[in-house]
Amino acid sequence: MNPALLAMLAVVLAGGATALQAPTNARLAEAVASPVNAAFISFAVGTVALGMLALMLQTRPDMAATRSLPWWVWVGGLYGAVFVVAAAWAVPRLGVAVTITLMVAGQLLISLILDHFGAMGVPKQPMNVMRVAGILMVIGGVVLVRRG
Repeated sequence: MNPALLAMLAVVLAGGATALQAPTNARLAEAVASPVNAAFISFAVGTVALGMLALMLQTRPDMAATRSLPWWVWVGGLYGAVFVVAAAWAVPRLGVAVTITLMVAGQLLISLILDHFGAMGVPKQPMNVMRVAGILMVIGGVVLVRRG
């Protein structure tokens, strides 16, 4: 299978998992009385699953290589925590579609900026009218989903 096609399929499936994650954690947040508690449980389960997968795949980190990394590579889990808490809190208030659409809009806005400046080591892809128009269309989609 074409590697780019495989990557696109994986990302679409991950996006679907994100849509499932939001109501799952919202329901968990109701049961445990807090989106923070729900996120903690969600991350604990994810940590156990990743640990088991690492053992099965026999992966080992190159600890020497990690010493030269910039500080910001260590905070990726914080972004995930913000995402999970925000989704668990927002879904009961906004619904799944509006929550996920707004999250995608936020992802696109930040990704456009990262691409434009080549920030965080990503290849530079200058902002242009077509890319901005695409993001404006997604924001328009947020409005349509919210009013629907």
